[in-house]
Amino acid sequence: MGDRLTVKKRLATLLLLSAFAAANLPAQTGGAAGTDTSHWPRWLRDLRRWEIVAFGSFPFTMFFTTIGVDLYRWQAANGMDFSAEGRRYAPWPLTSSGAVPMEDSEQRATILIAVGLSAGIAVADHLIVQSRRRRDIRRAEAIPVGTVIINRMPLVEETGEAPYEAQADHAPAYGEGPAPDTEYAPPP
Repeated sequence: MGDRLTVKKRLATLLLLSAFAAANLPAQTGGAAGTDTSHWPRWLRDLRRWEIVAFGSFPFTMFFTTIGVDLYRWQAANGMDFSAEGRRYAPWPLTSSGAVPMEDSEQRATILIAVGLSAGIAVADHLIVQSRRRRDIRRAEAIPVGTVIINRMPLVEETGEAPYEAQADHAPAYGEGPAPDTEYAPPP
């Protein structure tokens, strides 16, 4: 008995030390190497986004689908009876002891429904992104020729450069004269 206790103490100490060691590691800064997808074709970037949305939404769709299937089983078994015997089919937070587990066919149906919902969410996201792209293209094409386009710029860029106003090559203000490295030629 005493030997088992020391083994448990050793394991607990090892887990605590590894947790403290992991907490003191520096955080990774910047993106992962090789994650620049700007050179990929658009269809491949869209496919990657679809994959990320589908796999990212799967845990949520699986959770809600499981609750939905459990609610359906509870209703079909006894009309959602709240007695101890009736809660054997209830979903997870309401389950009583001796709960009836899902059958294999119900588990497969739950997974297939969750996968279908995740794929549907990813398709909906793709359609929304495509419609926004088309809208932006129509807006850009509707701008009359010769219209001045002003692009906003952050005060400090991610590259660490100074703001545009602090750079030496900016256009001179009224009355300053020509920029330092340009020649001034009066109009003919």
